[in-house]
Amino acid sequence: MSRSVSYRPFGLFYTYRLVCFRDRQSVVSLVSGTRMAETQLKRYVFGWILGVFCCRLTDQMECKEVIMSRKGDLSKERILKATKALVMRKGFAGTSVDDILREAGVSKGAFFHHFRSKADLTEQLMRWYADTDIRMFREILARAEAAHDDPMDQLLQFLTDFEVYLSDPKQPPRGCMYALYTYEDDHFENDLKEFVAETLQTWTAMYIRKFQEVIDLHTPAKPVTAKRLAEMFVSVIEGGLILQRAYQVPGMTARQSEQFRDYLELLFPTATRKAA
Repeated sequence: MSRSVSYRPFGLFYTYRLVCFRDRQSVVSLVSGTRMAETQLKRYVFGWILGVFCCRLTDQMECKEVIMSRKGDLSKERILKATKALVMRKGFAGTSVDDILREAGVSKGAFFHHFRSKADLTEQLMRWYADTDIRMFREILARAEAAHDDPMDQLLQFLTDFEVYLSDPKQPPRGCMYALYTYEDDHFENDLKEFVAETLQTWTAMYIRKFQEVIDLHTPAKPVTAKRLAEMFVSVIEGGLILQRAYQVPGMTARQSEQFRDYLELLFPTATRKAA
Protein backbone atom coordinates (compact mmCIF):
# COMPACT_ATOMS: atom_id res chain seq x y z
CA MET A 1 0.00 0.00 0.00
CA SER A 2 1.44 3.36 -1.02
CA ARG A 3 2.02 5.92 1.69
CA SER A 4 -0.48 8.80 1.59
CA VAL A 5 0.78 12.35 1.01
CA SER A 6 0.66 14.52 4.14
CA TYR A 7 -0.45 18.13 3.69
CA ARG A 8 0.06 18.94 7.35
CA PRO A 9 3.52 20.55 6.88
CA PHE A 10 1.97 23.04 4.44
CA GLY A 11 -0.81 23.79 6.89
CA LEU A 12 1.59 24.26 9.77
CA PHE A 13 3.75 26.57 7.63
CA TYR A 14 0.90 28.86 6.68
CA THR A 15 -0.47 28.86 10.22
CA TYR A 16 2.92 29.70 11.66
CA ARG A 17 3.22 32.76 9.44
CA LEU A 18 0.32 34.35 11.28
CA VAL A 19 2.28 34.50 14.50
CA CYS A 20 5.63 35.64 13.09
CA PHE A 21 6.93 39.15 13.85
CA ARG A 22 6.27 40.53 10.36
CA ASP A 23 2.61 39.54 10.50
CA ARG A 24 2.13 41.23 13.84
CA GLN A 25 3.63 44.37 12.31
CA SER A 26 1.15 44.07 9.43
CA VAL A 27 -1.78 44.04 11.83
CA VAL A 28 -0.43 47.14 13.54
CA SER A 29 -0.04 48.84 10.17
CA LEU A 30 -3.59 47.91 9.24
CA VAL A 31 -4.88 49.70 12.29
CA SER A 32 -2.91 52.72 11.08
CA GLY A 33 -4.83 52.54 7.79
CA THR A 34 -2.16 51.55 5.23
CA ARG A 35 -3.36 49.75 2.09
CA MET A 36 -0.23 47.55 1.99
CA ALA A 37 -0.99 46.16 5.45
CA GLU A 38 -4.56 45.34 4.36
CA THR A 39 -3.25 43.39 1.36
CA GLN A 40 -0.74 41.53 3.50
CA LEU A 41 -3.34 40.66 6.11
CA LYS A 42 -5.71 39.27 3.46
CA ARG A 43 -2.88 37.15 2.09
CA TYR A 44 -1.96 35.82 5.50
CA VAL A 45 -5.57 35.13 6.49
CA PHE A 46 -5.96 33.22 3.24
CA GLY A 47 -2.78 31.32 4.12
CA TRP A 48 -4.19 30.47 7.53
CA ILE A 49 -7.41 29.14 5.99
CA LEU A 50 -5.37 27.12 3.51
CA GLY A 51 -3.26 25.80 6.37
CA VAL A 52 -6.30 24.63 8.34
CA PHE A 53 -7.71 23.00 5.19
CA CYS A 54 -4.43 21.13 4.55
CA CYS A 55 -4.33 19.81 8.12
CA ARG A 56 -7.96 18.65 7.94
CA LEU A 57 -7.35 17.03 4.55
CA THR A 58 -4.41 15.08 5.96
CA ASP A 59 -6.49 13.93 8.94
CA GLN A 60 -9.26 12.69 6.63
CA MET A 61 -6.79 10.82 4.42
CA GLU A 62 -5.14 9.16 7.42
CA CYS A 63 -8.56 8.20 8.81
CA LYS A 64 -9.56 6.68 5.46
CA GLU A 65 -6.29 4.74 5.35
CA VAL A 66 -6.94 3.29 8.82
CA ILE A 67 -10.47 2.27 7.82
CA MET A 68 -9.21 0.59 4.64
CA SER A 69 -6.55 -1.23 6.65
CA ARG A 70 -9.15 -2.53 9.09
CA LYS A 71 -11.38 -3.68 6.23
CA GLY A 72 -8.40 -5.48 4.74
CA ASP A 73 -7.68 -7.24 8.03
CA LEU A 74 -11.31 -8.34 8.31
CA SER A 75 -11.26 -9.62 4.72
CA LYS A 76 -8.09 -11.61 5.37
CA GLU A 77 -9.46 -13.11 8.58
CA ARG A 78 -12.68 -14.08 6.78
CA ILE A 79 -10.63 -15.93 4.16
CA LEU A 80 -8.59 -17.70 6.85
CA LYS A 81 -11.71 -18.78 8.76
CA ALA A 82 -13.39 -20.00 5.58
CA THR A 83 -10.29 -21.95 4.58
CA LYS A 84 -10.05 -23.53 8.02
CA ALA A 85 -13.67 -24.72 7.81
CA LEU A 86 -13.12 -26.15 4.32
CA VAL A 87 -9.85 -27.86 5.22
CA MET A 88 -11.47 -29.47 8.25
CA ARG A 89 -14.12 -30.94 5.93
CA LYS A 90 -12.15 -31.70 2.76
CA GLY A 91 -8.47 -31.62 3.66
CA PHE A 92 -5.78 -29.37 2.19
CA ALA A 93 -5.52 -31.12 -1.18
CA GLY A 94 -9.30 -31.26 -1.62
CA THR A 95 -9.78 -27.53 -1.03
CA SER A 96 -9.48 -25.32 -4.12
CA VAL A 97 -9.14 -21.56 -4.39
CA ASP A 98 -12.62 -21.39 -5.97
CA ASP A 99 -14.03 -23.26 -2.95
CA ILE A 100 -12.44 -20.68 -0.67
CA LEU A 101 -13.80 -17.75 -2.68
CA ARG A 102 -17.34 -19.12 -2.48
CA GLU A 103 -17.08 -19.97 1.23
CA ALA A 104 -15.58 -16.59 2.20
CA GLY A 105 -17.72 -14.56 -0.20
CA VAL A 106 -14.76 -12.60 -1.58
CA SER A 107 -13.44 -11.87 -5.06
CA LYS A 108 -10.35 -13.40 -6.60
CA GLY A 109 -8.73 -9.97 -6.49
CA ALA A 110 -9.30 -9.75 -2.73
CA PHE A 111 -7.81 -13.22 -2.31
CA PHE A 112 -4.62 -12.44 -4.20
CA HIS A 113 -4.32 -9.09 -2.44
CA HIS A 114 -3.63 -11.02 0.79
CA PHE A 115 -2.10 -14.28 -0.50
CA ARG A 116 0.32 -14.92 -3.36
CA SER A 117 -0.96 -18.45 -3.96
CA LYS A 118 -2.76 -21.36 -2.34
CA ALA A 119 0.57 -22.49 -0.87
CA ASP A 120 1.05 -19.06 0.70
CA LEU A 121 -2.48 -19.23 2.11
CA THR A 122 -1.77 -22.68 3.56
CA GLU A 123 1.33 -21.44 5.35
CA GLN A 124 -0.40 -18.35 6.73
CA LEU A 125 -3.38 -20.50 7.77
CA MET A 126 -1.17 -22.83 9.81
CA ARG A 127 0.58 -19.91 11.51
CA TRP A 128 -2.73 -18.16 12.24
CA TYR A 129 -4.26 -21.41 13.56
CA ALA A 130 -1.23 -22.16 15.75
CA ASP A 131 -1.13 -18.64 17.17
CA THR A 132 -4.85 -18.73 18.01
CA ASP A 133 -4.56 -22.24 19.46
CA ILE A 134 -1.61 -21.58 21.75
CA ARG A 135 -2.98 -18.21 22.86
CA MET A 136 -6.23 -19.90 23.90
CA PHE A 137 -4.39 -22.57 25.93
CA ARG A 138 -2.22 -19.97 27.64
CA GLU A 139 -5.24 -17.85 28.57
CA ILE A 140 -7.03 -20.85 30.14
CA LEU A 141 -3.88 -21.83 32.04
CA ALA A 142 -3.29 -18.25 33.23
CA ARG A 143 -6.82 -18.08 34.68
CA ALA A 144 -6.29 -21.38 36.52
CA GLU A 145 -2.95 -20.21 37.93
CA ALA A 146 -4.53 -16.96 39.11
CA ALA A 147 -7.34 -18.86 40.88
CA HIS A 148 -5.20 -21.41 42.80
CA ASP A 149 -1.83 -21.62 44.54
CA ASP A 150 -1.32 -25.39 44.36
CA PRO A 151 -0.10 -26.53 40.89
CA MET A 152 -2.30 -29.64 41.11
CA ASP A 153 -5.40 -27.50 41.64
CA GLN A 154 -4.25 -25.28 38.78
CA LEU A 155 -3.87 -28.28 36.50
CA LEU A 156 -7.26 -29.76 37.37
CA GLN A 157 -8.91 -26.36 36.89
CA PHE A 158 -7.18 -25.98 33.53
CA LEU A 159 -8.46 -29.37 32.36
CA THR A 160 -11.99 -28.62 33.58
CA ASP A 161 -12.09 -25.27 31.76
CA PHE A 162 -10.62 -26.86 28.65
CA GLU A 163 -13.36 -29.50 28.70
CA VAL A 164 -15.96 -26.72 28.88
CA TYR A 165 -14.38 -25.19 25.77
CA LEU A 166 -14.41 -28.54 23.97
CA SER A 167 -18.09 -29.01 24.82
CA ASP A 168 -19.12 -25.50 23.73
CA PRO A 169 -21.65 -25.92 20.89
CA LYS A 170 -20.65 -22.49 19.54
CA GLN A 171 -17.14 -23.79 18.84
CA PRO A 172 -17.56 -27.42 17.83
CA PRO A 173 -14.12 -28.92 17.10
CA ARG A 174 -14.28 -30.75 13.78
CA GLY A 175 -10.82 -32.23 14.07
CA CYS A 176 -7.30 -30.95 14.44
CA MET A 177 -5.41 -28.96 11.83
CA TYR A 178 -2.12 -30.52 12.97
CA ALA A 179 -3.45 -34.03 12.41
CA LEU A 180 -4.74 -33.12 8.94
CA TYR A 181 -1.41 -31.55 8.11
CA THR A 182 0.51 -34.64 9.26
CA TYR A 183 -1.34 -36.85 6.76
CA GLU A 184 -0.68 -34.43 3.88
CA ASP A 185 2.78 -33.09 4.77
CA ASP A 186 4.22 -34.14 1.39
CA HIS A 187 2.43 -31.14 -0.13
CA PHE A 188 4.26 -28.58 2.03
CA GLU A 189 7.69 -26.99 2.18
CA ASN A 190 10.25 -27.89 4.85
CA ASP A 191 9.86 -24.51 6.57
CA LEU A 192 6.21 -25.23 7.27
CA LYS A 193 7.01 -28.75 8.47
CA GLU A 194 9.52 -27.33 10.94
CA PHE A 195 7.02 -24.72 12.10
CA VAL A 196 4.34 -27.34 12.84
CA ALA A 197 6.85 -29.47 14.76
CA GLU A 198 7.96 -26.43 16.78
CA THR A 199 4.33 -25.55 17.52
CA LEU A 200 3.58 -29.00 18.90
CA GLN A 201 6.80 -28.85 20.94
CA THR A 202 5.76 -25.47 22.35
CA TRP A 203 2.36 -26.90 23.24
CA THR A 204 4.00 -29.91 24.97
CA ALA A 205 6.59 -27.76 26.78
CA MET A 206 3.81 -25.74 28.40
CA TYR A 207 2.38 -28.92 29.92
CA ILE A 208 5.79 -30.27 30.90
CA ARG A 209 6.35 -27.19 33.05
CA LYS A 210 3.01 -27.59 34.82
CA PHE A 211 3.36 -31.34 35.37
CA GLN A 212 6.86 -30.83 36.77
CA GLU A 213 5.49 -28.34 39.29
CA VAL A 214 2.97 -30.96 40.42
CA ILE A 215 5.62 -33.70 40.70
CA ASP A 216 7.93 -31.42 42.69
CA LEU A 217 5.21 -30.76 45.26
CA HIS A 218 3.30 -34.06 45.32
CA THR A 219 4.84 -37.54 45.19
CA PRO A 220 3.22 -39.64 42.43
CA ALA A 221 1.87 -43.10 43.28
CA LYS A 222 4.04 -44.58 40.50
CA PRO A 223 7.29 -43.26 38.97
CA VAL A 224 6.51 -40.90 36.11
CA THR A 225 8.11 -37.95 34.33
CA ALA A 226 6.58 -34.61 33.42
CA LYS A 227 7.50 -35.16 29.78
CA ARG A 228 5.62 -38.46 29.58
CA LEU A 229 2.54 -36.97 31.19
CA ALA A 230 2.63 -34.03 28.79
CA GLU A 231 3.03 -36.32 25.77
CA MET A 232 0.19 -38.48 27.07
CA PHE A 233 -2.14 -35.50 27.40
CA VAL A 234 -1.34 -34.24 23.90
CA SER A 235 -1.94 -37.76 22.54
CA VAL A 236 -5.26 -38.02 24.39
CA ILE A 237 -6.52 -34.72 22.97
CA GLU A 238 -5.28 -35.35 19.43
CA GLY A 239 -6.69 -38.88 19.46
CA GLY A 240 -9.98 -37.64 20.87
CA LEU A 241 -10.32 -35.07 18.09
CA ILE A 242 -9.66 -37.70 15.42
CA LEU A 243 -12.18 -40.16 16.92
CA GLN A 244 -14.76 -37.42 17.36
CA ARG A 245 -14.42 -36.54 13.69
CA ALA A 246 -14.55 -40.20 12.60
CA TYR A 247 -17.52 -41.18 14.78
CA GLN A 248 -19.30 -37.81 14.51
CA VAL A 249 -19.92 -37.99 18.26
CA PRO A 250 -19.90 -34.56 19.96
CA GLY A 251 -18.14 -34.37 23.32
CA MET A 252 -15.85 -37.36 22.81
CA THR A 253 -12.67 -35.29 23.20
CA ALA A 254 -13.98 -33.70 26.39
CA ARG A 255 -14.76 -37.15 27.82
CA GLN A 256 -11.21 -38.31 27.10
CA SER A 257 -9.89 -35.25 28.92
CA GLU A 258 -12.13 -36.07 31.90
CA GLN A 259 -10.72 -39.59 31.94
CA PHE A 260 -7.18 -38.20 31.93
CA ARG A 261 -8.11 -35.89 34.82
CA ASP A 262 -9.37 -38.89 36.82
CA TYR A 263 -6.07 -40.65 36.10
CA LEU A 264 -4.12 -37.68 37.49
CA GLU A 265 -6.14 -37.77 40.71
CA LEU A 266 -5.25 -41.45 41.11
CA LEU A 267 -1.61 -40.76 40.27
CA PHE A 268 -1.33 -37.98 42.87
CA PRO A 269 -3.50 -39.18 45.79
CA THR A 270 -1.81 -36.91 48.35
CA ALA A 271 -2.77 -33.85 46.32
CA THR A 272 -6.36 -35.09 46.04
CA ARG A 273 -6.64 -35.73 49.80
CA LYS A 274 -5.17 -32.31 50.53
CA ALA A 275 -7.72 -30.64 48.28
CA ALA A 276 -10.55 -32.58 49.95
